[in-house]
Amino acid sequence: MKTRLEEVKPEENSSYTVSVNPKMSGLFYWHFHPEFELVFIKGANSNRHVGKHLSRFIGSDLVFIGSYIPHLNFDYGVKTDYEKIVIHLREDFLSDASSITPELENVRALLELSKHGIAFGEQTKKEVENRIFSLPLLSKFDQFLEVLAILNLLMKAEDKELLHKNQVKNQHTHKDHLRLKRIYQFIDNNYERKISVGEIAESVRLSDASFCRYFKKMTKLTFTKFVNHYRIEKAKKLLMLDVNVTETCYSCGFESLSYFNRTFKGVTGKNPQKFKSDYIN
Repeated sequence: MKTRLEEVKPEENSSYTVSVNPKMSGLFYWHFHPEFELVFIKGANSNRHVGKHLSRFIGSDLVFIGSYIPHLNFDYGVKTDYEKIVIHLREDFLSDASSITPELENVRALLELSKHGIAFGEQTKKEVENRIFSLPLLSKFDQFLEVLAILNLLMKAEDKELLHKNQVKNQHTHKDHLRLKRIYQFIDNNYERKISVGEIAESVRLSDASFCRYFKKMTKLTFTKFVNHYRIEKAKKLLMLDVNVTETCYSCGFESLSYFNRTFKGVTGKNPQKFKSDYIN
């Protein structure tokens, strides 16, 4: 099973992100990331696959996953209407504050416990459902306080279940993570133009061949395929903002409309115009 390293981009000047209804039911996305992840999905029956743990959830699921634990998107294969909130906390979330602030002890303990993967029962889901799904309505400061309150409540929950007896170990070194962050930053800064393997390899002090081997090992994708997927994600956002297909194509670094259409359909299953019309209409 190919495990992909996902890049989660936090909001500017923020230690976490709140994503509302990131629909990925048509994609088998076995992945990991440095960020902690809290996900609540409701109106769905699907598989909970976290690390080596595999089980079935019915109706809803609430799970907290530690840094670098591989997991499958919780909406994979779901055909019903459903709602999902995903909160990503930066890898260093409260790392300094929690050690010197006694009031954050429960939050610190939950972050440590998340290295096992944690699922929560019906009682806790009832207690936090409205609070989690109301987060997008709050100001940034109130949202932050509410996130802390929810984490505190989860630590105190009596119906939490550890998904692994032992902590799930990181599969890559800290040096690897830092190097990949530099690579991702380079792609983010330059995806609107043609990027050669040589220039990005030079930016992380690797030969072209070494870079290609390293990148494939870490992401399970070739560099070209990864950049195309990255550009398609950017293109989807532009199309959802009603930007026309041609402008979207060239704004995202594609050099021909035919190649953009072919790549977009290969990644999403739809051509760009169909994707746009389905979303807007």
